Amino acid sequence: MEAGFNNTTYNTDYYDDTGLQDDGHMNFIYYVVTCIIISISLPLVLVTIYALLSLVRQGQVAPIYVINLLISDIIQLCCMIAFVSDHETLMTDDVYSCGLLSSVGFMVCISLERYLVIVHPLWYRFKRTIKISVAVCAVVWAFPVCFLIVFPLVTDTVTIILSIILIIPFPLFIFFLVRTLRALSSSVSVRSDEKRRIVGTLVVVLLIYTLLFLPTIIRFLLQATGFYSSMFFYTSSIIVRLSPLADMLLYIFIRKQIMGNCLASVCCCIKESNDPTTSAVTVDDI
Repeated sequence: MEAGFNNTTYNTDYYDDTGLQDDGHMNFIYYVVTCIIISISLPLVLVTIYALLSLVRQGQVAPIYVINLLISDIIQLCCMIAFVSDHETLMTDDVYSCGLLSSVGFMVCISLERYLVIVHPLWYRFKRTIKISVAVCAVVWAFPVCFLIVFPLVTDTVTIILSIILIIPFPLFIFFLVRTLRALSSSVSVRSDEKRRIVGTLVVVLLIYTLLFLPTIIRFLLQATGFYSSMFFYTSSIIVRLSPLADMLLYIFIRKQIMGNCLASVCCCIKESNDPTTSAVTVDDI
């Protein structure tokens, strides 16, 4: 996938030409960082999926999106293994792109789910079902596959199309966060720990997406204009490889028990109600 997420060939040899030698150094760093990400992320993701499956068996809907997000991480990690073992093919590039685009979709689903819990609680309470969640997941998985089918027809403009696709989640994440903050500021029925979990989830998703995917979006836009910078190319490629690790951070922040321990000493950004008799709304623990 020439203009896609992965178009770097691993090669740790050094070249005589100065510019090629610099690329060789960056390629070696790229190789080492990818190996570290694989060795740390893969066992953690597998253990986390196993833990979340028990919640789904108990009938909870919320973990479904997180599980699918982690499955997309496994797909990326398996493709990374192929990259570093010199078994990269056009198919592995396409599968990696599918995994990365799917992870973006599930990040949007997680933010939307947290938004609906607060802003539209009645709709969320009565309309959320495992069947609806599974249907949404099927659509998210199908989108990257459809894009790759259409990809050969739009090769000349693929970087622009990818940039547009990746930019769309930004206003959504910001909208979900702002509307949730407004709703929480006037809410007296949500406990303080629930507020921290929900706001923390939305903030972390926005930060992860901004830090990891914004450099790639800029890279695609630069490629569309014909500009190429070896340093920026390798840097943005390394940063987006951190997506599986960042998703683990997201899981830590949205997990109820861990969130409470991490933020126990941090003041909640939303003003809490002082009425001790106020009833509390409980959000599904994921």
